[in-house]
Amino acid sequence: MIDLFHHALRLHADPSRVVVRPFHLAYSGNGGSRTERLLREVMALDREETRRELEVVLRDFEARHWQTRRVFMTRYDELEDQLGLDGTEIGDEKRQLIGAYFCHEYSYAAAALMNPSTVPHPDQSGMPEGSMRILMSLRAVGEGHISSVAFREGIITEENQLKLAPEPPFATATDMVGRIENEMPEGPVTVYRHRDSTLSGTVIFPITGAQSKGLEDLRLVHFTHEDGQVEWLGTYTAYNGSTIQSELLRTRDFRSFELVPMTGPAARNKGMALFPRKVNGQYMMIGRQDGENVFLLKSDTLTHWEEGERLLTPVFPWELVQLGNCGSPIEVDEGWLLLTHGVGAMRKYSIGAVLLDKDDPSRVIGRTTEPLLAAADQDREGYVPNVVYTCGGQRIGDKLFVPYGVADSSVAFAFIGIDSLVQDMLAAGPGPTA
Repeated sequence: MIDLFHHALRLHADPSRVVVRPFHLAYSGNGGSRTERLLREVMALDREETRRELEVVLRDFEARHWQTRRVFMTRYDELEDQLGLDGTEIGDEKRQLIGAYFCHEYSYAAAALMNPSTVPHPDQSGMPEGSMRILMSLRAVGEGHISSVAFREGIITEENQLKLAPEPPFATATDMVGRIENEMPEGPVTVYRHRDSTLSGTVIFPITGAQSKGLEDLRLVHFTHEDGQVEWLGTYTAYNGSTIQSELLRTRDFRSFELVPMTGPAARNKGMALFPRKVNGQYMMIGRQDGENVFLLKSDTLTHWEEGERLLTPVFPWELVQLGNCGSPIEVDEGWLLLTHGVGAMRKYSIGAVLLDKDDPSRVIGRTTEPLLAAADQDREGYVPNVVYTCGGQRIGDKLFVPYGVADSSVAFAFIGIDSLVQDMLAAGPGPTA
């Protein structure tokens, strides 16, 4: 029997979690832009009117955000050159008020919180033996059904105790240096975490045109290069409202994040998951090229991916509609442990696993015949019912830690004994073929 433990903790969507974001006004064809008209109106306020209006804004928002006055001033600084303003002739209060008019609050997790992945935290200092500090990514869905990436830090002990660090009262968004007002960049970009923000208070929002409607389902992996250097990588889906593409997040310090579009026919699909190291001198991915089967992809670079070979096809009743990965393969003594998701009757999602040969990942050597986790009872209700889904688990000692989304509405946590899972899969073998 597989050793499985469900933790009592649940994370839920929270409309009170807000960040300040730039507010962009559309251009008008009636004698200039709305931006210019608004600036004229604010600049025309005398000192007392400016002070009074700024006090109203601060009374409403200063307690809801970190260093609100500095945020407004930073926003003004972004606009100054682009709008032809001279800060030496404008007082601090008016500059703050101008910044406030070009900001707005955004509730980044009001609609849903789901599809987590987890990796070892870059800081393991002070951890007792058997415990590990973790970093978890989450897909947060807010106004307009736009997805962003949020983070939570925590500690897991050898007794299956999960202790998440408290979220700071204020969240901040990453930003791009030198971004031009009303222009959406394209191609690779680098965004930066605010110097005073914790990771648990950091949100990565869409910034390019390809990402404009969402950054979806980040699959983080702790990647070790051939020279021993470590990097945290993550594949995700960029969505612009009509088309998707797979992109790669890269970071070595979780201070700066490169967001890099991937190329090649495989990158036109969702659900790519990178192996945590090269295998036989090549980078490898798990993907799904046809939306139904699981494929093994190989490449000489991290950013270009041709079509791969079919690795898994649905054979059990709980996965007959489609089969896909649930995050990056996890290396264990017996091979590569890959979590999968299957979709069955009534579009019910379940999570299973397969075991791949360590030297030849194209060879399946074990497979679960029944789901490890499935939507049932209290797990069935939510934004999208009957769904359980994870973007990546993590090995911690002899346990597999699996955070997973429930009904696209909340996040739950499970611990699975690796030895019992592996032995169950090896006993079952690779399973029948379709």
